Amino acid sequence: MRVATWNVNSVGARLPRLLGWLQEAAPDVVCLQETKCAADAFPAEQVAELGYATAAHGTSRWNGVALLSRVGLEDVRRGLDDEPGFPDPEARAVGATCGGVRLWSVYVPNGREPGHPHYAYKLAWLEALRATLAAELGPRPLAVLGDFNVAPTDADVWDAAAFAQSTHVTPPEREALGRLRALGLGDVVPRPGKGPHPFTYWDYRAGMFHKDLGMRIDLVYGDGAFTAAVRDAYVDREARKGKGPSDHAPVVVDLALDAPLPDPAAPPA
Repeated sequence: MRVATWNVNSVGARLPRLLGWLQEAAPDVVCLQETKCAADAFPAEQVAELGYATAAHGTSRWNGVALLSRVGLEDVRRGLDDEPGFPDPEARAVGATCGGVRLWSVYVPNGREPGHPHYAYKLAWLEALRATLAAELGPRPLAVLGDFNVAPTDADVWDAAAFAQSTHVTPPEREALGRLRALGLGDVVPRPGKGPHPFTYWDYRAGMFHKDLGMRIDLVYGDGAFTAAVRDAYVDREARKGKGPSDHAPVVVDLALDAPLPDPAAPPA
């Protein structure tokens, strides 16, 4: 089973790229973030032509998440337990069971800057995520994938000094990630890419991608059953190249699961 996560930075702007990538990479499940469209505006018909069912969660031209699956899409949940808002809850989390694996696609708030109300919202949102996942842990494999807007360690940014007094690297944010891992979730770290670190995001400005001055903020956290099944993980840097890319690259994880996957050609139960 191949699962992936990708902040597409507008599914409308990136649709030709997304469709081409689905055909080339052939993931079984894709977690998308920053779709920037309402759920009823998501291009579900176009991805259905490639064999994917869609669970989209979006309310406006901001935020938005989705799950695309060709191995089943059951028990769909949109939003978190007791989810905080800014001021109202935003479309930042969608979960479903796909091929016997419980998966969540999440787009964690940016936080803007320490001390800003959006920073407090970010920390509260991460706690709601922790509580939601804690209630879902069980016999089936579980993983949460997405744009966390937090670099877990200083090695996950191109220059730690450049981020002093900034979000994404502060102790409270990293402690929030630590509380997620304390649930028994492991960090599935992709193979290094161009350089020694598997960065997943590069700012559009100043040639950051070509200089490989990036961050690892697109994360895959899985429980013991999920991480034990991991056979490979990589950042698809090719998807970040060319004209009009997202500023994020997909993270792809290959799993070897004991249970057989549902036949994607079979009619839904």
